[in-house]
Amino acid sequence: MAQSLKTTLHPLHDRILIQRIEEKEVRRGGLIIPDSAKEKPQEGKVIAVGNGKVSDEGKKISLDVKTGDRILFGKYSGSEVTLDNEEYLILREEDVLCILE
Repeated sequence: MAQSLKTTLHPLHDRILIQRIEEKEVRRGGLIIPDSAKEKPQEGKVIAVGNGKVSDEGKKISLDVKTGDRILFGKYSGSEVTLDNEEYLILREEDVLCILE
């Protein structure tokens, strides 16, 4: 009997793991933009967060973002990873522009 293994990923320190939220397709003037020409979305959902950054004094500074938050992040931020056929982005908390409520 084959056993299904699911890999888990836990970010370290001040890094967060996000999954991009695709924008709804909007047609203007009858033009349809192919996927290859579209920019990647800059909005994502936080999947996992690290334990926090350690200050020079040795204190742990917790992160402001938490699992489940919707965020906006910089266009060229982070590193893309593929895990179990899903695409994710790992970035530092400082690359997060805002939390959407």
